[in-house]
Amino acid sequence: MVRVIEDMFGIAVNPMTQKTDRVRRFTLSTERGMSVSILTMGAIIQSLKVPDFNGKLEDVCLGYDDVAGYYRNQPCLFGATIGRVANRTAHGRFKLCGKEVSVSRNLRDRHHIHGGFVGFDSVIWDVVGVHKDGITLQHISLDGHEGYPGELTTNINFSLNETGCFGMRIEARTKATTAVNISNHSYFNLAGHGAGRDALYQHMLMIKAQKIVDVDQELLPTGKLMRVRTTPYDFSSLVSLGKRLNQVSACPLGGFDNHFCVDIPPNRVQLVARVVHPCSGRFMEVHTNQPGLQFSTANHLPAEDSGDIPNVGKDGVNYVRQSAFTLQTQKYPDAMNHCDFPSIVLNPGQLYDHQVVYRFGACPKRV
Repeated sequence: MVRVIEDMFGIAVNPMTQKTDRVRRFTLSTERGMSVSILTMGAIIQSLKVPDFNGKLEDVCLGYDDVAGYYRNQPCLFGATIGRVANRTAHGRFKLCGKEVSVSRNLRDRHHIHGGFVGFDSVIWDVVGVHKDGITLQHISLDGHEGYPGELTTNINFSLNETGCFGMRIEARTKATTAVNISNHSYFNLAGHGAGRDALYQHMLMIKAQKIVDVDQELLPTGKLMRVRTTPYDFSSLVSLGKRLNQVSACPLGGFDNHFCVDIPPNRVQLVARVVHPCSGRFMEVHTNQPGLQFSTANHLPAEDSGDIPNVGKDGVNYVRQSAFTLQTQKYPDAMNHCDFPSIVLNPGQLYDHQVVYRFGACPKRV
């Protein structure tokens, strides 16, 4: 039986009202010990505790112990819901219904990223449902906010079950034609959120994809898709992440930050990725109905050996470069400017329906 417990995480200024508001935390937990904590601030996944093959619990997602930590490190977006459009939009503009739409340029004053200056990650979400297995949060994004047309109402149902499945169902409706591509920006390390770079290199990864979105030096899509076979981006079978990271270490990023075009039938929830940490036995599967998966290895975090200012996370742990990974389910980046990409246009009367299930478990050390 899943339990849902609420406590107060802190106080924050709601940027939509400029008034202080309570940040509520809801913790979903199973009888087997797995638990997930969700904040009303940014619809953030603040904690995710999973047992290893011996039953030892570890928090496997990066985050902070208080509101100040999230404010101080806002660009990291740890655990946050991002929207109304995740990822990059070239030059902060696109055409919609034959008219050019300009959105905020919050990336180097040139491009748009993750919904703008005040995206879904920054607002205080309303609690509209507390259920036997989870909660539902809601945010109403006003017409014109960050340049997007149409008032958009978004509901996210977070749920947990005894089989280790943590699910998010994101639904949105608009009053005028707009663009919608919502995602979650959680970073994971299955050895534990503070286990560091060496532990990340121990992971094994499979992504069910034959192509990635080709990008330029600014990580903006060129409009082409690149086949991954015989390249370091080929994760079509379970392979050492450390080995692949060593193969791309000389590239400009020195790691991964790529959008994978996953092989799933339209609108069906299927397995698209699997991650295993052999030393603890923990594994994570990603099941979704979305056609894309943004895989990143936290290349932007402080370098441990370069004297960078530490990013201090939960329990006083220093989060360092390439100490965690993301697998963000979404549609392709900059889709509005590439007609061959899956559409992210939402019209009045249509339902945006984004489903993702993270299945966690533990297997013997031998994979």
